[in-house]
Amino acid sequence: MPWLDLRVEGDPHPRRFDGQATALQYLLRVERLSADAAHELLERGEVGPPVARRAYTLRPLGQ
Repeated sequence: MPWLDLRVEGDPHPRRFDGQATALQYLLRVERLSADAAHELLERGEVGPPVARRAYTLRPLGQ
């Protein structure tokens, strides 16, 4: 199972998730991203304005 690190613009501490499903729940509930922005982040590994209000990156642990 690949662990994922989420980095959010303006926050020096990454959030760590045990998979895409857990990351998706967090993005929708806590970060309050739109479904389109969250799915783009999961697919591309990056999303930012104008799709999301801040820049987000999601990478496998250690990358």
